[in-house]
Amino acid sequence: MDPELHSRLDELQRDPYPHYARARGTDGLVHVPELDAWVVTRDADVREVLRRAEDFSSANALRPDVLPSPAALAVLGGGFGGRPVVVTADGVRHQELRAPIVRGLSPARVAAVLPYAAERAAALVDAFVKDGHVELMSGYARRLPGEVIGRIVGLDPEDVPAVVHGGHRAEELLFRPLDEDGQVAAAQDVVTMQHILDGLIRERRARPREDLATELIASLAPGDGELTLDQRHELVAHLQNLLLAGHLTTTALIGSTVLHLLRHPRQWELLCAEPERIPAAVEEAARYDTALQGFRRVTTRTVTLAGTELPEGSSVFVAFGAANRDGARHERPDEFDITREPGRHLAFGFGVHACPGAQLAREQLRVSLELLTRRLPDLRLDANHPVTMRPTMIHRSPETLHLDW
Repeated sequence: MDPELHSRLDELQRDPYPHYARARGTDGLVHVPELDAWVVTRDADVREVLRRAEDFSSANALRPDVLPSPAALAVLGGGFGGRPVVVTADGVRHQELRAPIVRGLSPARVAAVLPYAAERAAALVDAFVKDGHVELMSGYARRLPGEVIGRIVGLDPEDVPAVVHGGHRAEELLFRPLDEDGQVAAAQDVVTMQHILDGLIRERRARPREDLATELIASLAPGDGELTLDQRHELVAHLQNLLLAGHLTTTALIGSTVLHLLRHPRQWELLCAEPERIPAAVEEAARYDTALQGFRRVTTRTVTLAGTELPEGSSVFVAFGAANRDGARHERPDEFDITREPGRHLAFGFGVHACPGAQLAREQLRVSLELLTRRLPDLRLDANHPVTMRPTMIHRSPETLHLDW
């Protein structure tokens, strides 16, 4: 990517909201060169795109911002995956891929894992509560979601750190500029993760259990014979996508929620005094600074949206984060206010591609806020460590979050 263009993209990603506001105030759609896409920013228009899946394909939903170097691609060639996944599939194939995930993240499965989530959350806080200081992203937010989704999937707890690390490295490899050595190192971490997942898949084929890995295998590769190499590639791709969605998004949501509560001390104090407000705080945090800012879509034919004609093959960025600040849907949209009546936001998508793990993410955030408000009511931002947001549109969160009490 051209250095100047990348600099502008970095600036947009660190704070997209002023750009969204300008786009919402413009007739029709706005084409943003930094994203190489038409940006859909109004709530009604975003919902229209998500309802018209036959006109706006998900095939490019995860198009990377950075093309890995040949050396990095050579390393990735020694791993698994590279197949379409639920996020990038359409129509019947999307339904087939989504079904086992919906079953695996059912309300009953989520309820069953919550005692474990609460236990692990408490243990993580126990590890730093006496210190008077914590960097919350590394000490808590990047750990709890991986352990919880790992439990649901059926990962060996000893493998969770490497899988979580591999997920962060996959995002870095495809969405951040790295030199060639950095790309190769990131690719190696991704391949390590993929081999762990392949081992899990082959072990579950031989010895099924009551977990999501077994559910995926039974649904996508029915039978009991040895898996083919192509089946292993497909299953690793799906499991990798599920795990990344299952921990990266929740990690971002935890970090951003705590950040905004502490930037509004009276609301933090209110939450500590009235913990029954936590569910509303979860919804407001998800609306106000959406972890998943948006996904790409590509038009399958010539369509008109918001008065703008888009030829077949046009790239569109569907900005959930922008829609969640649309004054036509939300009163005082740029204010963070946990006392507002929760509205119908788009933080977890909408329609056939709505996030099947939304309830699991909400519950982990609820558990986290209940724990932090109860045990660390004096929590505050460390003034010596200014907060910088990660430059990304898919898992928006603080890069680090230093807290004192």
